[in-house]
Amino acid sequence: MTWELFLFLFLASSALISALLVIASKEVVHSVIALATCFISIAALFIMLSAEFVAIVQILVYVGAVVVVILFGIMLTKREIMESEKR
Repeated sequence: MTWELFLFLFLASSALISALLVIASKEVVHSVIALATCFISIAALFIMLSAEFVAIVQILVYVGAVVVVILFGIMLTKREIMESEKR
């Protein structure tokens, strides 16, 4: 078993587990952190494929912009409004 295969299996399983955590998590912030982890693992897989430009775009656009926008949206939402809708 070479180190490339071991690294691929680690990154692929990390992307799969974090993608499942995005769906299964009850807290929105935990889902966003798992989503960022999934995006970073996929970017690392792109680096293994010698697609460095796609990996950089993946990190800048998805992790840098989408996840930050989701987190700002969560932080700016009042907690009382979200809890009253659950009842």
